[in-house]
Amino acid sequence: MLDMFSLKDKVAIVTGSARGNGKAIAEALSLAGANVIGLDICLEKSDHFDQRHCDISDGELVNSKLKYIQDKYNYVDILVNNAGVTHSHDFLEYPEDLWDRTYRVNLKAPFQLMQKVAKMMDRGGSIINITSLNAELAFPDNPAYVAFKGALKQLTKSAALDLGKYGIRVNSVGPGYFKTDMTKGSWNDWHKRQQKSDKTILGRWGDPTDLAGVSIFLASDASSYITGQDIYVDGGWTAKGL
Repeated sequence: MLDMFSLKDKVAIVTGSARGNGKAIAEALSLAGANVIGLDICLEKSDHFDQRHCDISDGELVNSKLKYIQDKYNYVDILVNNAGVTHSHDFLEYPEDLWDRTYRVNLKAPFQLMQKVAKMMDRGGSIINITSLNAELAFPDNPAYVAFKGALKQLTKSAALDLGKYGIRVNSVGPGYFKTDMTKGSWNDWHKRQQKSDKTILGRWGDPTDLAGVSIFLASDASSYITGQDIYVDGGWTAKGL
């Protein structure tokens, strides 16, 4: 029964894999048996997977990395679009360059990677788009991040419909508030840390390792009849009422 969770001999690409959530996902897929290639603008070596330097908003650089993967493995089974940026700024004065940068990394790059990697999924496959709690709920002073994470959630459904005929499943995972470099400002402020903990049912922030199980599940045959779905790993934030 546990064999259905095995990723033995599967090939996986994980973007934003150098640290935080992406690193935890890449390591989890590797420990489940996958050959993992991590793509990140920050090059930090890993003992668990093949880490490659790549700015995913640079199409030519992405193409060169995909050629490397194609030459080495000849196919891909799993794509995790995890890389993302966030830029907070007042709505009325939100700079156009920050809007464009967020779009290129958080929405355009995942779309282009899905297009390109789907053509390498000769055996079918699983695409996992990492969205956010912000795909459902607005947070202040970050219109670009909220907009493009919401758009990625809907793009997931579009891709699931269009790629299903090729045996490719597409789902999204929306983390809640996780302790990463991206959120260290709030974590280091005791009031903000407690405020966000209180928003959850479980009363705590997420840890990157909390994404390991759901990532293995969606990447494996254990979820073979699941596609076009959004799973929130948020400690119950989206469900909590009074």
